[in-house]
Amino acid sequence: MSANPFFETWTTPFEMPPFDKVETGHFREAYDAALAAHKAEIAAIVNDPAPPDFDNTIAAMELSGEALKRVGSVFRNLAGTESDEALRAVEREVSPLLARHFSAIYLDPALFARVDAVFAGRAQAGYSPEQLRLVERKRKGFVREGARLAEAERKRLAAITEELATLGVRFSQNVLKDEAGYVLVLETEEDLAGLPADFRAAAAALATERGHEGKWAVSLSRGNVEAFLTHSTRRDLRETLFRQWAMRGEGGGDSDNAAVMARTLALRAERARLLGYETYADFKLDDTMAENADAVRALLDQVWQAGRVRASKEVERLQAMIEAEGGNFQLAPHDWRHYAEKLRRAEYSIDDAELRAYFPLDRMIEAAFHVAGELFGLTFEEQKGLPLYNPDVRIFEAKDAQGRHVALFIGDYFARASKRGGAWMSAFRGQQKLGRDQRPIIVNVLNVARPPEGETALLTIDEARTLFHEFGHALHGMLSDVTYPSLAGTAVSADFVELPSQLYEHWLLRPEVLRRFARHAQTGEQIPDALIEKVMAARTFNQGFATVEYCASAFVDLEMHLEQGEGAQDPLGFERRVLEKIGMPAEIIMRHRSPHFLHIFSGEGYASGYYSYLWSEVLDADAFAAFEEIGDVFHAETAGRLRDFIYAAGNLRDPKEAYVAFRGRLPTPDALLDKRGLA
Repeated sequence: MSANPFFETWTTPFEMPPFDKVETGHFREAYDAALAAHKAEIAAIVNDPAPPDFDNTIAAMELSGEALKRVGSVFRNLAGTESDEALRAVEREVSPLLARHFSAIYLDPALFARVDAVFAGRAQAGYSPEQLRLVERKRKGFVREGARLAEAERKRLAAITEELATLGVRFSQNVLKDEAGYVLVLETEEDLAGLPADFRAAAAALATERGHEGKWAVSLSRGNVEAFLTHSTRRDLRETLFRQWAMRGEGGGDSDNAAVMARTLALRAERARLLGYETYADFKLDDTMAENADAVRALLDQVWQAGRVRASKEVERLQAMIEAEGGNFQLAPHDWRHYAEKLRRAEYSIDDAELRAYFPLDRMIEAAFHVAGELFGLTFEEQKGLPLYNPDVRIFEAKDAQGRHVALFIGDYFARASKRGGAWMSAFRGQQKLGRDQRPIIVNVLNVARPPEGETALLTIDEARTLFHEFGHALHGMLSDVTYPSLAGTAVSADFVELPSQLYEHWLLRPEVLRRFARHAQTGEQIPDALIEKVMAARTFNQGFATVEYCASAFVDLEMHLEQGEGAQDPLGFERRVLEKIGMPAEIIMRHRSPHFLHIFSGEGYASGYYSYLWSEVLDADAFAAFEEIGDVFHAETAGRLRDFIYAAGNLRDPKEAYVAFRGRLPTPDALLDKRGLA
């Protein structure tokens, strides 16, 4: 093994991680050293003989742990994108160590006493608004992690936290194992019936990669599955693939997640009770915009009822199409996308294959960059020669209108077996101005099907929307302009963090953006205005389905964390009972079934919080209306407020205050229902 790069100063351009020097064997050694260094830094704060104040306690904590952040950010990102068994083994080792380490910090009575003393004297200290916000958030974080508990309860809470960390890693690795371990192999021309030429080419390339030379293969990445379900005319193969997709984490073998879910739910409930809350959902929602389960249920119920009415009408129309074609079967979940696409084609004369030709990946990346330039004055220049963790990765430098460096942006777009499914934004380095002006390194990860060598990757509308969504998150990280790292970027309430990403999606389908960037992959011709009109007319098509599959997942998440034992005893049975209670249509399944619901079981970020996409959608629909009301979707003054109070402000303010500072008032769900065509 070569010298450990985590013990060296990084002299790479922009102080990029030297991926070309990082080996799996470096991580455990680097973690051990970084944990020891952080413990020493915290001990120095605790043992400082000076009376606790902002600088020697709060700011000192913010400055601590730099080595741990450095190794942790690289490891977490590679564990999600370049996973192999050696890396997964390290992940299983270090996850409980990290949980134990941070529990010891938050549960240290002497450290909390210093934090509490600074908090108690905050009114007389003359702090800036940002310092005051940090003191209040820091103290609340300690309390929510159990700092005020008695010693026996603190020990039990630490044990729970450590076990939950282990379970989260196990859950995630089980899902990845199921996704990476399966492909549907297509043997004959008959198996390819209905599939577009570019999908066939990508399937042939994947088959070769997986050892099935001369055949075709479909993986379990969402983009691959949804494309196959949309286009394949082989109902038997659609059912086979759909079943594998829906049953990830539920195979009964060593990757089955039923026991992991049960134990996770039981431990979360116990943790909430230790902290003085009736349920885990009560604990999580106490620190959100929603504040309580009643507010979440009220929003979900309102949208669910409208969505279910719309979905029932969609079922009738799709069933009628099946019968008109002579089909002697009832519409099933594995049929929906196929017949919905046929109906869309019939109603709006939109052909998915024709449309995808106007959405090449490279042009959509350019479109996302262009919108950032129009709104926020950013430019992006691709950087060559920097160390990469995978040859597919692309790196861009973001600069402001004055040509100053803002951030590095990393795009990791193509699916591969080493990458977990889905799409996300993360950071190799966050933003801060404490100690030095540190600019961020942000990454977007997608799972677009890789085209054959020399060909262009084409996106569906949904994939292009996902690209814009994740780039909205990326801008939230790149534009961050705060002093303290704990308040920077996306470190905001879980039901506020989706506002910047979902709002950014609105610009994708603006005619002024489509006319410039939606160009045919082969001819370079601009998308016809007639096709733009069809796309705009079809924006609310199939929204009953989309609303139902999402809301069902949000209901199951919320109810699983609002009860005290039934879900933990039988999570899958509990899922079924929740769906029966809300009247889930038989023709649709949850967008994320619980055995592979990474949002809520691979960590705690979205646990009891999957509703937050809908909560943020209320905000984003109203926020975009601010531009529409003026008649200019790039209106400079409105974009300036958006940057100042949303994208650049991190957690400087309570989310409601931040939104009101931008918009002048809080929103109602009306704009959301109108956006989805459910009003």
